Amino acid sequence: MARAGTGGGRGPGPGLVAGRLPRPGQPVPGAIGPGWGRRLVWLAATAPPVLCASISGMLRVLRLCSVFEPRELSPTWVAYDPIGGMQNHAAELTRCLDRLGVAQLVVTSRLAGPADSVRFGAHGQVIRTGLRVPVLRQGWALLAARHVLGGGPVDLVHVHCGEDLAVLPLARLAARRHGCPLVATVHLSVRHGLRPVAPRGVLLRAAGGTVERWLLPGADAVIALTPSTARQLRADGIPAGRVHVIPPGYDPALFARAAADPFPALPRPRVAYLGRLAPQKDVGTLLEAFAYLPSGTRLLLVGDGPDRAALQRRAQRFGSRVHFAGFVPHAAVPAVLQHVDLLVLPSLYEDLSSALIEAMAAGLPVVATRVGGTADLVHDGVNGLLVAPRDPAALAAAISRILADPATAARLSAAARRTAAAYAWTDLARAVLDVYRQATGPGRGSAGH
Repeated sequence: MARAGTGGGRGPGPGLVAGRLPRPGQPVPGAIGPGWGRRLVWLAATAPPVLCASISGMLRVLRLCSVFEPRELSPTWVAYDPIGGMQNHAAELTRCLDRLGVAQLVVTSRLAGPADSVRFGAHGQVIRTGLRVPVLRQGWALLAARHVLGGGPVDLVHVHCGEDLAVLPLARLAARRHGCPLVATVHLSVRHGLRPVAPRGVLLRAAGGTVERWLLPGADAVIALTPSTARQLRADGIPAGRVHVIPPGYDPALFARAAADPFPALPRPRVAYLGRLAPQKDVGTLLEAFAYLPSGTRLLLVGDGPDRAALQRRAQRFGSRVHFAGFVPHAAVPAVLQHVDLLVLPSLYEDLSSALIEAMAAGLPVVATRVGGTADLVHDGVNGLLVAPRDPAALAAAISRILADPATAARLSAAARRTAAAYAWTDLARAVLDVYRQATGPGRGSAGH
């Protein structure tokens, strides 16, 4: 394991001294174009230490993610779409690695909350920065630069990539600045997995695909959530030995306890959706499918997001049969899943949904669309049912099959629970730590820093 200040066996880079900041006007070594270095170096010159210098002998990880578990939620958060699989993934991984003795600094965007710096676990810190605006949110990276490019020793940079175009270039600069390896987790490949539903998505795919193709091959290790994405990344030219498959997981301790019904007044059977209310998730098709189901069925929508108001208007015709629960704390998700009859994920595109994994861990039958890496997890007719996206009739038929046939529901439920046993966060975090150790181990050269 790399020790503090060694940068995984490589020096801090030409022109820099380990533990010191660049002199005013000194270019950042390896900056992506001279303009980046000139514009960002002054931010680094006033930065606080990246990780506490008193942590001796620990692996020091700088984690960059455009979204992270928020400290608290209020109605003002809805426009920022703050809760989803990537947020929970980054937070749960950080918790587990903290318990394994990894020192971590998480730099993320503030979204609707305050810009602050707080402790996270025994060895971690979370810095939230950026502007409180729901548009042009990529600008958080400029304000994050002073925390990311400055300060003391870092052994490894780990970036979480999704639909944020700014985070990967920032991570590449950070790895160059600190002379350390770069690990990238691809939560959604914009190049391969994004299916635009609006003009913004078309632009995002074009620009984001270029950024991915330009910068991902320079990472020392790339973590894909599914084998499908791993194959696409290898086809893009990333060496097979640098691509690892480590999915998101669930916390077995949360699912081991019985919990009271959070919705005691809501009749059964209950069909549940858990996730963001956003265009990607296509909850509108679920509402269309719900019209085919028996009148005694209830639909429970757990989550929030920018589509909520429009979905509520569409659901008015169902009266009390559709219940919008809003955001629930992640720790309360097992209680929700214990008291529903199946979970539906009607996404237009997806890599691998944490909600699906957690539902399977709770022993729920699941119905999902055959998109992205979902088919790597759900095998149709074995541990769940798969349907084509944007097909309300097929979705309704799959839901009806489970509700009408207890034997099928029980068989799918048992298989789902067996599948989820391989997705415990405690094991997956150790797999990530193994990737860190490989990337920082002796004799490992740079992949392009």
